[in-house]
Amino acid sequence: TVRRGKAVCVARAKASFDREEEKKPAPALPLPASLALFPYALLANAPDALAKGGELGILEGRTIALIHPAMMFALLGVTGYLGYSGLAWRQVRTLGDDIAELKKEIKAKAPAKKELVAAGAGDAGDAAASAPAAASPAVLALEAQVESLQQKRKDLIDGKFRDKHNTMGALLLAAGVTTSVEGCLNTFSRTGKLFPGPHLWAGAAITCAWAIAASLVPAMQKGNDAARSAHIALNTVVFGLFLWQVPTGWAIVEKVFQFTSWP
Repeated sequence: TVRRGKAVCVARAKASFDREEEKKPAPALPLPASLALFPYALLANAPDALAKGGELGILEGRTIALIHPAMMFALLGVTGYLGYSGLAWRQVRTLGDDIAELKKEIKAKAPAKKELVAAGAGDAGDAAASAPAAASPAVLALEAQVESLQQKRKDLIDGKFRDKHNTMGALLLAAGVTTSVEGCLNTFSRTGKLFPGPHLWAGAAITCAWAIAASLVPAMQKGNDAARSAHIALNTVVFGLFLWQVPTGWAIVEKVFQFTSWP
C-alpha cells in the first residue's frame, strides 16, 4: 500500500511538471532560421492545388487553356503583316537601285547636242548648238519609267513601313516567346506531362527561328545582304510552319473542349 501511494505521488508530480513546461513559451528562433522556415510554413498550409492532379481552379479551366491558341492565331496574322511590311520597306531600297540604273541607261542613250552649223554662225548658230536634240522614243519611255518608280518609292516611304515593321516585330518576339512558354506550362499543369509530336516540335522550331531572326537585325542595319537574306528566309519558314500548325493546333483545341470546363 505504501509503495502504491508513492507511485501515485510520483505520477502526479510528473504530470504537474509537464503542465508547467507546456505553459512556458517556446524559445524564439534566430531571424535567419525563421526566414528559412517561412516557405515551409506556407507549403504546410497549401492546398493540393500545388501538386499535379489537385484542384488548380481556373488554372486548370478552359479559359486559361484557350489563351495559347487565341494568341497564336493572332500572331499568325501579325506574321503575315510583318512579311508584307518587310518586303514593302525592302522595295524602298531596291527601287532606289533600279532608278539609279535607269538614269545611267538614259544618260548613255541620250543624243548629244547639235554641232555648230558653221564656224561664226552668229547668235542663231549658238542658239541652235546649245539646244538639246529631241529625245528618242526609247529615252522617253525610260524617263517615264523613272518617274513612275520615283512616285512608287515616295508612296512607300510615306507609308512608314520601316517603323511599323520594327514595332510589330518586337511585339511578335515578346508575345510569341511568352505565349510559347505559357502553352507548355499550361499543358503540363493540366496533364502532368508534355506531348512530344509535330505541334510541339514545330512550335519549338518557330520560337528558335524568332530568336535567330532577331539576332540578325544589327548586321542588317549595317547593310549586310547575307543577313537580310537569312532574315527573310527564316521568317518565310516560320510563316510556313505557322500555317502547318493550324490543323494540329485545332485538334488540340478540340481536346481542350473535351476534357476541360469553364471557366
